[in-house]
Amino acid sequence: MKNTALLQKHLDANAKMVPFAGYNMPVQYEGVNVEHETVRKAVGVFDVSHMGEFFLRGPKALDLIQRVTTNDASVLFDGKAQYSCMPNGKGGIVDDLIIYRISQEEYLLVVNASNIEKDWKWIVSHNTEGVEMENASDRYSLLAIQGPKAAEAMQSLTLVNLSEMPYYTFVRGDFAGFSDIYISATGYTGSGGFEIYVPNEAAPQVWDAVFAAGASFGIKPIGLAARDTLRLEMGFCLYGNDIDDTTSPLEAGLGWITKFTKDFVDADALKAQKEQGITRKLVAFELVERGIPRHDYPILDSNGTEIGKVTSGTMSPSMKIGIGLGYVTKEHAALESPIFIAIRDKGIEAKVVKLPFYKK
Repeated sequence: MKNTALLQKHLDANAKMVPFAGYNMPVQYEGVNVEHETVRKAVGVFDVSHMGEFFLRGPKALDLIQRVTTNDASVLFDGKAQYSCMPNGKGGIVDDLIIYRISQEEYLLVVNASNIEKDWKWIVSHNTEGVEMENASDRYSLLAIQGPKAAEAMQSLTLVNLSEMPYYTFVRGDFAGFSDIYISATGYTGSGGFEIYVPNEAAPQVWDAVFAAGASFGIKPIGLAARDTLRLEMGFCLYGNDIDDTTSPLEAGLGWITKFTKDFVDADALKAQKEQGITRKLVAFELVERGIPRHDYPILDSNGTEIGKVTSGTMSPSMKIGIGLGYVTKEHAALESPIFIAIRDKGIEAKVVKLPFYKK
């Protein structure tokens, strides 16, 4: 079990630690609902240092990225980030990721913790033109500072004008007394904020500075449990739950990051799938009756026939109702369609809704 550079900070804050993706990670501090509300209304800090960081460098770096990802990275400019995914050659997804263009010949790819080794091998297997690759995952710590007060709370730590950074852009600048820090206007919560990439040796000092700067804004440490409820309220996919090696980007509602204006792994197969039409679709649903949907609970039609499975589900801390995502047959995927979630052998009524669940 690996530890992040911030382990002692979590122990000092009485975090409940759990194994996650090979790391010892804080799942909660005060409690999920309190932490969730802190991010929705003020500002909270996640240690997500378990995420993977790959640098790709050289004149053919973009060509390699274009080949292994579905989105069109050629539209990126220096300081711009992009959400994308890597198809696996069999119609499924290797991983979803964020691509950062540092310069014309240097990119940073941020991948999921559980997939670091798999992703690395996959990209290496397609690196036929000598792109320089560096797996820097063990060198970097990542702090996600999220919430509507994040920019104001962190402004004293940097000369970068945080409030003027557009969504999905990043800069390399000063932060908390350190130079050359990647400050990214990205996140996984839907409440705004930043992700700060720092060398491991700087992480404890940066953590302390962040909490000192945010003290008057009600800043709190936030665990992985609230990270999950926050992302689910926005309908953001979680790899291993909502997308995996068996789900296509089109089935998962990721057609918007699947660009057929270029050639990439699985392009022909996915194009054919788009033309023929998908047979199942990832939908969002809200429970009409009381209950909490959980991962792998069966989804039923009105006759009690199984038509799919829940991939992610929870009691929404913001809305106080059961919400979830799941794959259902195409004929049950239309908005407002009645479906039923099998909870303790009883079909609990739900309806298909439009994302996000949480409206600001």
